[in-house]
Amino acid sequence: MALRAFSYLHLFTIIVSLSLAKVTYSATLSSTFYDKVCPKALSTIKGVVEDAVNTESRMGASLLRLHFHDCFVNGCDGSVLLDNSTNFDSEKNALPNVNSARGFEVIDKIKSQVDKVCGGSIVSCADILAVVARDSVVALGGPTWDVQLGRRDSTTASRTAANNGIPSPALDLSGLINNFKKQGLDTQDLVALSGAHTIGSAKCGVFKNHVYNETNIDPNFASARKSTCPSSGGDNNRSPLDPTSSKFDTQYFSNLVKRRGLLHSDQALYSGGSGTTDALVKSYYSNTKTFYADFAKSMIKMGNINPLTGKKGQIRVNCRKVN
Repeated sequence: MALRAFSYLHLFTIIVSLSLAKVTYSATLSSTFYDKVCPKALSTIKGVVEDAVNTESRMGASLLRLHFHDCFVNGCDGSVLLDNSTNFDSEKNALPNVNSARGFEVIDKIKSQVDKVCGGSIVSCADILAVVARDSVVALGGPTWDVQLGRRDSTTASRTAANNGIPSPALDLSGLINNFKKQGLDTQDLVALSGAHTIGSAKCGVFKNHVYNETNIDPNFASARKSTCPSSGGDNNRSPLDPTSSKFDTQYFSNLVKRRGLLHSDQALYSGGSGTTDALVKSYYSNTKTFYADFAKSMIKMGNINPLTGKKGQIRVNCRKVN
């Protein structure tokens, strides 16, 4: 019996090793990447995301934002999840992330459960972020798409790159277009992906200047926002990015047409009917199907920004630190 038990254990070890090797040396992204090596991976991720979003709907926006902030800094490589180390300053300390990026504990939980059902560290943290983004959108009533998988994890992070790469909420339209262009994303991607602001909220300090000092804003909307965002102090007070901030819909674009975009960068997408992106905003406002289709397409495109594949990077055992 002892010999048989040893043989079964040895065989299991060989199978897991072969699975890991297959994942390690694949050099392309594919929606079926884990189907054979860990068929329960995606359903496990979905279950944890649904629980997290059901517990706190705002978490859906936070998890989607993590994927976005990961991909805009040296590609979709899981670098946003790394804590400080002696070798680099964490991207969590960058201005777009400090005291605002969240959901790391959810990612930790997912990684632990996925590794358990996979029999080892097979699924990368970067891939988890990509799947979590999709599942968060679906959990809040939005579209689904086939996530391309097979990314590996970075062994470094860059606070400076995060400060320079993640678009600021103070950018005007030309700045936004240029920022997205650097990532290989076009104007349609910019408008479609900005639609992610149909969920979640923002801090007063981020939109204060827009509601107090700018003119491309509905006065009644500005007045309402001022009630929870005083001209002095209150920078951490939060306001919803749109009135249905727990539902993934087209309300965000409706707000822009009415000059009720919460952030300067939001309202920059619509200037009154003749701007570069005004037609796209109107199209998404009036046609949910079109917005959903373009959003899904742009999410796949964003997820393909400079992934580490093949022998590059590693599959982190702990998403917060390099192996």
